Amino acid sequence: MPPERALGILLISGTHTRAHYAFVLAAGAAAIGRRVTVFATNAGCRALCGDWSGLQGAADDDTVRARGVAGFATLRDAAIELGVRLIACDAGLRVAGIASDALLPVVEVAGVATFLDAAGDGQMISL
Repeated sequence: MPPERALGILLISGTHTRAHYAFVLAAGAAAIGRRVTVFATNAGCRALCGDWSGLQGAADDDTVRARGVAGFATLRDAAIELGVRLIACDAGLRVAGIASDALLPVVEVAGVATFLDAAGDGQMISL
């Protein structure tokens, strides 16, 4: 069996579409045994808030679910259950005007160096 390969997902966008797909990738990769870190910054930090309705196009989640696709909350919960590491960028939170107490309890607040260390030599995707 090949060695575990890390996946780092950089979420900059604050749109539902990109945040939703970040968690599609995160949950999928974790489900096949990859070590996954989602690092959100700026508007992307909204995806790590308990109340993610601040994502641009959040209402699109109703359409996604109506068409038989897992919604944002389901995917995010699955990613957490599968051990995906969630990090909100300290500077990105300030830029977006989001208080750290708005984040889910499992979210770490750290900087880009922490994300780069977590991703290591693995694959990185930016959304």
